Amino acid sequence: MLIVWTYAASGSTFARTFVCVFSARSPSTSTQPSHGAAEAVGAIDPRRETGVSPDAVKDLMTTTRTTALVAAEPALAPLLERLLRLAEAGLPAMYRQDEENFVFTRAAVAPPAPGSEAVLESRGESVRYAAITVLGARLLPEERQRPIFGGRTAAEYTGVLVERLPRVTNLGDAALVAWAAADTRHPKLEDALARLAALDDLDEGARTPRYTVEAAWVLSALAAARGLTDATGVERRLRTARDRLLRARLGSSPLFPHATAPGLLPWYRSHVGCFADQTYPLQALARAHVSGEHSGGDETALAAADACAARICELQGAGGQWWWHYDARDGSVVEGYPVYSVHQHAMAPTALLDLAEAGGKDHGDAVRLGLTWMTEVPELRAAPGAGAPGGAPESLIRDELGVTWRKVFRGDPRKAVRAARGVGSRLVPGLRLEPLERYFPPVAVDRECRPYEFGWMLHAWLGDVEAASVSGEEA
Repeated sequence: MLIVWTYAASGSTFARTFVCVFSARSPSTSTQPSHGAAEAVGAIDPRRETGVSPDAVKDLMTTTRTTALVAAEPALAPLLERLLRLAEAGLPAMYRQDEENFVFTRAAVAPPAPGSEAVLESRGESVRYAAITVLGARLLPEERQRPIFGGRTAAEYTGVLVERLPRVTNLGDAALVAWAAADTRHPKLEDALARLAALDDLDEGARTPRYTVEAAWVLSALAAARGLTDATGVERRLRTARDRLLRARLGSSPLFPHATAPGLLPWYRSHVGCFADQTYPLQALARAHVSGEHSGGDETALAAADACAARICELQGAGGQWWWHYDARDGSVVEGYPVYSVHQHAMAPTALLDLAEAGGKDHGDAVRLGLTWMTEVPELRAAPGAGAPGGAPESLIRDELGVTWRKVFRGDPRKAVRAARGVGSRLVPGLRLEPLERYFPPVAVDRECRPYEFGWMLHAWLGDVEAASVSGEEA
């Protein structure tokens, strides 16, 4: 790949150079979903479609985590109730009955014209998102799990995922299915762990570079399976998975890069870690500590999780934003946008609340601030006329559609700002390229929603770090 670096004193020249040079799409591990049938959903009320009543959701507001949030900031109770109702109501529409799988995404075909009916399209399928949905929805009462999984409970549906594992080749997908099998106490847990072992090289020292997120899911899966079985060397492999994550960090920085070792990423991307590269490892390390408490825990893992959490909370935006790209060498922000809804209402809460319950620092204030972003969205408020008619900002929470819009982003062509700042910070640590802020303000909305967003939301607010199973539930 030929990279041309042109610098000029003029901000406009500088910005134009990067937009031109970085017009190529960055490598991605995600497969593009196939297009499905479009559906005009308009003013459908997901509560009516699935029978999720306000009283039913109020029952969920009695968990340790929801009650703690309400006690600390009562004004957030209606927002959290609304989001939990939306998650439970929206998931059934993301399930493909014929394929017994979850869609990759539900997306607006085009931005709706003022006063027109919105049109959503279901696209693709995802084993990964199906497993995450199990992890969250299993915490609902059993009778409320069945509408989500086509009549099955979460544990019963986990059996479907385990049966598919011989055809699964992605390490992250296999790890999530194994995690779901452990949390639901599925009788075929050992089969899931065996497939996970076959796809990883933990028994050979874990020297193959892995994407950090997937390596973290492996550790979380093994922590969940700890004490349930050791048929595939869970204890031994857990220690190796834990060590792989810890040595992935660069120097003395508490943050994690995008891969556990060189070889997966181009040189200009190797120092960058995204938000998910922080939350999943800190969650996995916290869970590894708790899972080993019978033998004294793992204070080193807990300390690493604590340090990572402290840094991302220190960097949190004034409006509660969880920023997207970080420099894993020095723990600074490379590029803040997009800001994702799932980070605000689900991924930050599930990781940080797990950490606090594991004995780490309580970052409840940061969790609550992040949640408020869902309704405040200062980026859209700063751009009157960029959303709903009359200049009011567009709402990211769409109860009538059964979705939350995925993110607020810059709308830059081919992610040019992220690419420019990634390369710039690689060559000159801390380089911000401020003129890009003027050319690409973060006022665009990505109108799609994926099942894992609701799965992690339920996991974040209905569970706890030691909730390894639902009492009495077996497949």
